Amino acid sequence: MPPMETRIVPNRSILVLDGPDTLALLERLVTNNTQNWQAGEARYGALLTPQGKVIADFIAHRTETGAELDVATNAAGDLSKRLMMFRLRAKVEIAVNGRLAAAIGDDFPADPRSADLPGRGVVATGSAPELTPEEWDAIRIPAGIAEWGSDFQGADVFPWEINMDRMGGVDLKKGCFVGQEVVSRTHRRGKIRKRTYVLHAENITPAQEVTAGNAVGEVTSASATHALARLRTDRLARALEDGETLSAAGKPAELETPDWLSNEMAASLTDGNESLA
Repeated sequence: MPPMETRIVPNRSILVLDGPDTLALLERLVTNNTQNWQAGEARYGALLTPQGKVIADFIAHRTETGAELDVATNAAGDLSKRLMMFRLRAKVEIAVNGRLAAAIGDDFPADPRSADLPGRGVVATGSAPELTPEEWDAIRIPAGIAEWGSDFQGADVFPWEINMDRMGGVDLKKGCFVGQEVVSRTHRRGKIRKRTYVLHAENITPAQEVTAGNAVGEVTSASATHALARLRTDRLARALEDGETLSAAGKPAELETPDWLSNEMAASLTDGNESLA
């Protein structure tokens, strides 16, 4: 990745949790593990509904006295309210800090979601130039990063549908978190119906249908040469095995499939197995 100076990421807010019970609160609520978490380290996670759907995902930065959650601006208020509802008597102060902003650049720790992304950190609001939404899309979409507000909304998707489980965002070995039963059951059964895929395609736009003989899903966001699409893995795998051509809104599209995703597609073709959720 070429050198990158600090730039502020658009449409993000910083929700600050401060107090001695911060980690204990997060540990019992969110999908990421909070154990052995050093100050300055970033972790990816989410708060789920009891039914296992993503209310808001975030990048959590450990501070000396708590954590700073880098979250979509339009999801920050709801996330704050829900954390406060669960706080009970825990010694944690929770508030959006308008003086802080999410940033990328070489001066920050690695983004926990992908090695194809720049470092991620928190800076003072206005302390660096802000990326345009189009500039940020050109960075995140080829890296396969679905984003709240563009690719999904609150309580709209399960974690695996935006590949959180493949980005270190879900720790199934930790203690209970909200929605864990649904997530664990799906993991144990091993068959996942929908995933977010990276497509190589030009001049396509969100909400356009993706087909491989028949409809297999739709584009959720797009940049000049890449797009993200949430697709039915089983239908897609069967169509490609039958020699069908992938297209988005009638335009040819090339699918990017890392090894883990290719393996899932192959598994979805196994006789007697049924895809989930």
